Amino acid sequence: MASPDSQTVELDREYLDTVTFQGREYQKYSIEHRTYFGPVDEEEAQRLEDQQQVFQRIFDNRLIFPPIRRLRRVLDCGHGSASWAVDVAEQNPDCEVIGVDIAPHMSPDDMPDNLWLQVDDLNRRFTFPANHFDLVHSRLLATGINRSRWPSYLRDIVRVLKPGGWVQMVEIYFNVQSDNGSITDEHALRRWSTQYLRALEDRKDLRIGSKLRNLMTEAGLVEVDAKMIPLPLSPWSTGRYLAAQEERTRLIDSMQTDGCETSADTVVQTCSNFSDHLHYTL
Repeated sequence: MASPDSQTVELDREYLDTVTFQGREYQKYSIEHRTYFGPVDEEEAQRLEDQQQVFQRIFDNRLIFPPIRRLRRVLDCGHGSASWAVDVAEQNPDCEVIGVDIAPHMSPDDMPDNLWLQVDDLNRRFTFPANHFDLVHSRLLATGINRSRWPSYLRDIVRVLKPGGWVQMVEIYFNVQSDNGSITDEHALRRWSTQYLRALEDRKDLRIGSKLRNLMTEAGLVEVDAKMIPLPLSPWSTGRYLAAQEERTRLIDSMQTDGCETSADTVVQTCSNFSDHLHYTL
C-alpha cells in the first residue's frame, strides 16, 4: 500500500505548543486563533476514548453505516484521540485510513500500519485531491468548525469524495431535554447548557446537527438520510448510561474554571440523581 507521507510536510512547531490553564493543557494555536477551546491532555484523550465506547454502544457496535462493499480510502475529519480511525483501520487492513486534526497531542503511539494521522485546520480548504475517498467521516466538530465555514466544509468533503462515495456525520444537538418536560429554564443543567451555547455562539454553531441534512443536500449530496438518536444523561437506560456516565462527567469537568466549579458540580449531581428520561439528541 502506498503511503500518503509524500504529501505531508514537517510539522510546524506552532501546532505543538501548549498553554496550561486551571491545571489542564490546551493547544496554544487553537486558543490564539479561536479555533478549538477543549483540552488536549491525557485526561481529555481518555474522555475521547470513553466517548468512542459510548457511541459504539449507542450504534450497536457499528463503525460505518453506509453500504460500502469495499473500502479503499477513508478520511476521518477531526480524529481527536483517533479511536474511531484506529478501529476502522484494524477492521479493514487493506484500506488506507487518514485522520486529520488540528491538535496532534492526543494521537496514539501505536497505530495500525494502514493509518496515517495529519495535522491541519479543517477551517481551511482541504488539500486532498478530488475524487479520492470512498468515505469521509466527521463527528462532533461543532466546537471546532467555525459557524461560517460549514457550507464550504461540506463542499470540500463532496469534492474529495469518489463518485458514489459516502459521508457519515454525527453531531450533538446541544439542548438538554427530558421526555416529560420537567427540565425548566431554571434547572441547573439547562442554565449550564444555555451559558455554554451563549459563550460560543458568535464563533460556533452548536445546533449544526439540526441543519446538516439541508447543508449536505445543498452541497450536492444525494440519498441523504438523517436520524435523531437520544444520548442518555441519566440512569433511564442502564446499560448505555453506565458507559456514558464517566464520559459526561469528564466533559463537564473539562469546561470548569474556579468561577463555575459549583455550577458544574451541581450539573453532574443533577444528572446522577435524575430519574426521568434526560438526554441530548444525536
